[in-house]
Amino acid sequence: MTRVSAESALPEAVAALVAKMRRAMRKAARARTPGMPLSVAQLELLSLVQEHPGARPGDLAGLLRLAANSVSTLANAMVSAAMLYRSPGPTDKRTVEYTLTPRGAQLVGQWRTMNEGVLLYALAALGAQDRRVLSETLPVWERLVAAIDDQAQTPTHTPDTGIECRTTSLPLARQADDQPDEGGADDGS
Repeated sequence: MTRVSAESALPEAVAALVAKMRRAMRKAARARTPGMPLSVAQLELLSLVQEHPGARPGDLAGLLRLAANSVSTLANAMVSAAMLYRSPGPTDKRTVEYTLTPRGAQLVGQWRTMNEGVLLYALAALGAQDRRVLSETLPVWERLVAAIDDQAQTPTHTPDTGIECRTTSLPLARQADDQPDEGGADDGS
């Protein structure tokens, strides 16, 4: 088990762990469903359309943080493969909207079910204490995901690296009273 001794090492450790988990999930998923005809990028697009039926290409590009032409290329391939319906916008016929076809919905459902199966099997391999600890940390992971999503909404340019990123004034180490427990009271830990 990896323990991080300094808070300054926490971002690197979390990023490495997330990357390892994504790779492990992809490998296990592909091993379980070798006949899956779609790439992860295609499945992500279809999943997003399932979550946002009637989405337009620009909306999807913004949500995926990809160039609009990249999303259009992916979406056109999914339309050609009968995974997406492409229809004119209801108020402006020059625009298009995407919805899933039954086949697209089936493959998204199959992919999600398979991922849940991978996790179910992996979680069963853990001890009861590990599962309890993991369960107790889910709210923290949800807040972390929300904070990361928030950064995706308003990127800023960092001149010294040339990399787009959002800066924040929040310190890495928060005071105990900044984040109360679920009951609203601080337990001092």
